[in-house]
Amino acid sequence: MTAPLLDGARRIHLLGICGTGMGALAGLLQARGFTVTGSDENVYPPMSDKLAQWGIHPFSPYAATNLDTARPDLVVVGNVIRAVNAEAVAVRERSLRQASFPETIGALMDAEKKHGVVVAGTHGKTTTTSLLAQILVSAGRDPSLLVGGVPGNFGAGFREGRGSHFVIEGDEYDTAYFDKGPKFLHYRPRTVVFTGAEFDHADIYRDLPHYESAFRKLFALIPADGFAAICTTYANTYAIAADATCRRETYSATQPADWQAADLLLGPQGAAFTATFRGTTWVTAKLPAAGRHNVENALGAIAAARALGLSPAEVAAGLSSFAGVKRRQELRGEASGIAVIDDFAHHPTAVRETIAALKAAYPRRRLWAVFEPRSNTAMRKIHQAEYGHAFADADVAVIVAPSAIAKVPEAERGDAAQLAKDIARSGVECHLAPTPDAAVALIAALARQGDVVAGMSNGGFDGFHEKLLNTLRSRS
Repeated sequence: MTAPLLDGARRIHLLGICGTGMGALAGLLQARGFTVTGSDENVYPPMSDKLAQWGIHPFSPYAATNLDTARPDLVVVGNVIRAVNAEAVAVRERSLRQASFPETIGALMDAEKKHGVVVAGTHGKTTTTSLLAQILVSAGRDPSLLVGGVPGNFGAGFREGRGSHFVIEGDEYDTAYFDKGPKFLHYRPRTVVFTGAEFDHADIYRDLPHYESAFRKLFALIPADGFAAICTTYANTYAIAADATCRRETYSATQPADWQAADLLLGPQGAAFTATFRGTTWVTAKLPAAGRHNVENALGAIAAARALGLSPAEVAAGLSSFAGVKRRQELRGEASGIAVIDDFAHHPTAVRETIAALKAAYPRRRLWAVFEPRSNTAMRKIHQAEYGHAFADADVAVIVAPSAIAKVPEAERGDAAQLAKDIARSGVECHLAPTPDAAVALIAALARQGDVVAGMSNGGFDGFHEKLLNTLRSRS
């Protein structure tokens, strides 16, 4: 059986193919037997390498003539594409069949009658999605997967599975230039893990109530015989889920909840804890990922796995075999005795929790927290005061001035220089760097053997991590 959107489609062309999610979709579609092509204006590693590995060679730049070569039956339009994009214009002019990235995923799920397992929320989506997929794989359930990162267990952001579950990261960002609703509304949610909601995506949502409304719509889609695991570390989450008709269970690493972590030990090897359900031990687990926030992510995955019928032994085996996710506390290398870590943190809560996790993972080592406020929200002054307190556990902080600040209306812009002053005023040594290259030069001059440098950005950071490693190697 095929879904109507995919009827007769054999050749599929992706606009914005080098994005993390779109690249994963390209790999998944090719694994399903489609001929896949795509275009992008920024074709660079790691996604360009992954696409080449899969035999997909993107067109660049965007041009109407790319469609002549691709000859697509369906064009999938990424949410970075604007209506004036040369290929988007040609698609409309030629009346080619088009769909958004999430709409295409929904069609695949329909075609294969998959049980949608959606992980949504402001924080921890990629890690929780990857954890839950690994638990199911370890238990022999053979799920499909699509996630906005590269899990170490799978080596790509997608997995072609023959089992009944499709585990997917549910993004609240808008879908496409022709569909401004959140992506996750297309994912046929039957089981949901909700990691919490703190205001984000200020370029899309007006304020926190507007942001929360997206998640309310998600809960309205869960059928009555479905399930939701709700993180109550954030006070607003249960109210957001109040109208859901499905069975609900709560979880938290710090607040009262159905699922909690007892006997918690955090250290260089990760975390050891007992997951209790309503006060009774359900599973004792080891998780090779650092930080209390990852224990919380694991609790959400455990609750969902139990609802999907997995045993404590199956869950424990899946957690202990988790290999992490690239760009989430990822050790990129060590040179001159200095460890260089890559992390995606960009919200003040994520920055704070990442720093705390790294302090536990690298005890007695001096920690540099290098932060580029690059996201549309981070560049704004919405969280300016919160960022000022987020670096308290770091030994040294470096704030890198955002290069794209001109895109933000002047009255809404955050102040990187003021942020550096606020952090210094709190007692943490702090430096302001005008560019990533300047940060590399600063750290190479001041860092010493035994230090840990964590570069946090939700973008490419102008190659900061590799440049720093190369500089340190040349110094040694």
